[in-house]
Amino acid sequence: MTKIPVGEAASQLSDLVRRVAHDGETITLTDGEAAALLVSPQMVEDLEDALAVADYERRKAQGTLAPGIPHAEVRRILGLRP
Repeated sequence: MTKIPVGEAASQLSDLVRRVAHDGETITLTDGEAAALLVSPQMVEDLEDALAVADYERRKAQGTLAPGIPHAEVRRILGLRP
């Protein structure tokens, strides 16, 4: 993970965004200590997905999952053939 002071980041923003977007690099902006991260949207989506799966597994293990929707009902709602 690359660290760069916030003051320096301003003049390099285009390059930093390119590195994050195209190379998947994570960049830490510092102001004496970590102040912010530049991360790709894909990384955020992956983290959100992982959190959702972990939450599902936790609720499943605790027995607190709400009842689901039967497959046939989902197909009907979506207008798909049975």
